[in-house]
Amino acid sequence: MKLFTDASFDVFEVAGLDARMAAIRSNIQPIFADIMTEVSRRLMQESHHESFVHIAQHRRRTKYAPENTWSAISDSKRGYKSQAHLQLGIWADYVFMYLSIIDNPPRREFYAEKLAAHHEFPADFVYSLDHTKSDYFSVLAENDALDAGIRRLHDVKKGEFEVGRVIARTSDIWQKDPESYILETFDALIPLYLALNAE
Repeated sequence: MKLFTDASFDVFEVAGLDARMAAIRSNIQPIFADIMTEVSRRLMQESHHESFVHIAQHRRRTKYAPENTWSAISDSKRGYKSQAHLQLGIWADYVFMYLSIIDNPPRREFYAEKLAAHHEFPADFVYSLDHTKSDYFSVLAENDALDAGIRRLHDVKKGEFEVGRVIARTSDIWQKDPESYILETFDALIPLYLALNAE
């Protein structure tokens, strides 16, 4: 299985939209395809439903090079943003493995209610409230920020919520067993994905 290397992170130092997209296609997208094909296989074993891998193409960009890029798994062949989905992505300083609810999906309020009732996450999980920004926060923060973030998902049309793990570029996980860490993270997220997307 192809895994991220320094060359993957170095993509975000490439200047210019066309040049960076060429670097993304050669240095990152094959990794997305390898890993997410395996995650999709694991998901289908649990769900007994077909799932589809989507790799961001950034086609709407005409000027500025992307600051991050990602791939996703959903139940729909047409796209992924209309439901809670699994994401594998990369910024210049970390890789993320998330369950993502972004861009005002039709069941946003339902997702928030489910999360509010069942958000016991592993201690090393983090969450993000805006998929366009690189900020993320520990689920163990000693205030009600996590609960507030889930409430915002429910109450605010533009509310978003992503939860999972990250691997910093400088993490020693890359020298140990990153493949297992990535796949174990998605294994931990699959039950939540299935719960949120249950009919």
